[in-house]
Amino acid sequence: MKFVPVLEHDSGGVTTTDQENRVNLLGLDRKALELWFQGIGEKSYRAHQVLKWVHARGVVDFDAMTDLGKSLRSRLKEETCLDLPLVVQTQVSRDGTTKWLMALEDGNRIETVFIPEANRGTLCVSSQVGCALNCAFCATARQGFSRNLNTAEIIGQVWQAHRSLEQGNITNVVLMGMGEPLLNFAAVIPALELMMDDLAYGLAKRRVTVSTAGLVPAIDRLAQVSDASLAVSLHATTDALRNELVPINRKYPLDQLLDACHRFIHCDRQRGRKITWEYVMIDGVNDSVADARRLVKLLSHIPSKVNLIPFNSFEGVDFKRSPQESINRFQAVLQAAGYLTTVRRTRGDDIDAACGQLVGRVKAKSFPRHRTIPLKLVAG
Repeated sequence: MKFVPVLEHDSGGVTTTDQENRVNLLGLDRKALELWFQGIGEKSYRAHQVLKWVHARGVVDFDAMTDLGKSLRSRLKEETCLDLPLVVQTQVSRDGTTKWLMALEDGNRIETVFIPEANRGTLCVSSQVGCALNCAFCATARQGFSRNLNTAEIIGQVWQAHRSLEQGNITNVVLMGMGEPLLNFAAVIPALELMMDDLAYGLAKRRVTVSTAGLVPAIDRLAQVSDASLAVSLHATTDALRNELVPINRKYPLDQLLDACHRFIHCDRQRGRKITWEYVMIDGVNDSVADARRLVKLLSHIPSKVNLIPFNSFEGVDFKRSPQESINRFQAVLQAAGYLTTVRRTRGDDIDAACGQLVGRVKAKSFPRHRTIPLKLVAG
């Protein structure tokens, strides 16, 4: 593991007092930026120029934007800003995974992870400071919840990662970091637009993925307004167990969640795609052959692929990772039923960057109550 503390002094960093009333252009997608420029009497193509400078080229100094007139650059400096989350620590795992700790203006800190592979590079982005959903197997939930990130703080993670890595290294972005993205809908959607905008990061639509624990109304809204792909944190095949592992299931049980996913995948924007189901493998809890067979039945009418995630331990939890033999048996049942099923390699666990381990530093406004799993719910 390599540990690199980093202070990005020239990045704009944390908003200062004299900038509080300025518009942070970093958080405006193409449409919003066009409207802003039109509002000050400029042509909409100015928005396109700024998008390219900021996101495609990584420039946040208005004076360096040489195709903008001097008077416009002066006005931008007076009325707007380009404030980013501040990288305060970088850790590099022995397997090449990189984790950045980023500071926000209110003292909260979030974590962002880049996972390099032979033919792709995936950036895992946070959408909230902490998380309020209290999933039993996730370290983030133990930190409590502070607030939603704004669009600039979400896309700022992508900006910082692009700046730190070689051009083209990031091929995929997943909103699977700290927080539940669909509880921060208004800020997440413009960030998704920027990720997929050819003038900004130019990622393919199928390579930008929103992960949700199962907020049914927001899944329906997402289908109407975004081309991003959908991943669902499932983790159980019965309501009784999912109520304990993923408490939002008490409000939106499996039948409602599956119906919403069926609607999502059959909408015009998503035709020809599949929903990714995330399923953390917990020894003796949800990893039996019976669970696998129930999962096959649950997904029978939904184009799907399944991502099995070996549980990543953290302090204060009693769960254990499923043995490899159990994971293999579970995978075999799904594959025999025709589902593309992958087992996620554990990456970055030596720097606490693996799935479910992100904690950052949260000035929590609320703390979840944690429960143990009743023995009667453990799968046989």
